[in-house]
Order: sequence, then structure tokens, then C-alpha cells
Amino acid sequence: MKSQKPEVGSLKSGRIVWLVFLLFTVHCSLFTAASAAKWSGVDESVVEKYAEAHGREPREPLINTDKGDMLLFLFLLGGAVSGFAAGYYWRKLTEKTENKEQRPQTGERQKSI
Repeated sequence: MKSQKPEVGSLKSGRIVWLVFLLFTVHCSLFTAASAAKWSGVDESVVEKYAEAHGREPREPLINTDKGDMLLFLFLLGGAVSGFAAGYYWRKLTEKTENKEQRPQTGERQKSI
């Protein structure tokens, strides 16, 4: 029985692709780390500028999401609440309405035979 070995050219091309990907990733991470200092966020460049122009000084936010994993926890909480609501109303969300019998309106009675 003959063993099937991968072609030598395909192994080299696969290694070259991974090497190019690795170098690209390292280059992008170094570029973003070096340029992070010169780019400021919207809060610093826009909001603080207008707040100072109108006589308001910057203050700490009511819910500071920069501490630990607070932002992650808030997204988890929101996902859990919306997932519970979607699961609770799943039949109403997915039920077809064209095959339902029409229900009598408020104040009307069904005719008995």
C-alpha cells in the first residue's frame, strides 16, 4: 500500500502564508501602539472642548466602566435580559399569523348553535 505524502510545494507555500500573516499582525500591532498617542477619543476632542466653552468642567462618570470588567458585565447583563425576553416570547415571535382563527373583538359574543 502506498502512503500518501503531501506535496513539498504545498508545505512551503503554507508556511510562507503563515509567515506573511504573522509579520502582518506584528506590523499592525506595532503601528497601532505607536500611533495611539496622537489620536484622541471623541470625549477629549469634541465633548470636553464644548463643555469648557460653556463653563462646565469635566467630572467622573456616574458609572465608570473603565474599572475592571464593568463594561463586559453590563453587556453580559443586557444579553441575558434580552435573551430571556426573546425566549419567553419565542412563540409570538415565530408564530405564523395567517393560519390563526379570527378571535371575536371585545364586546362581541360568539354565536352558539
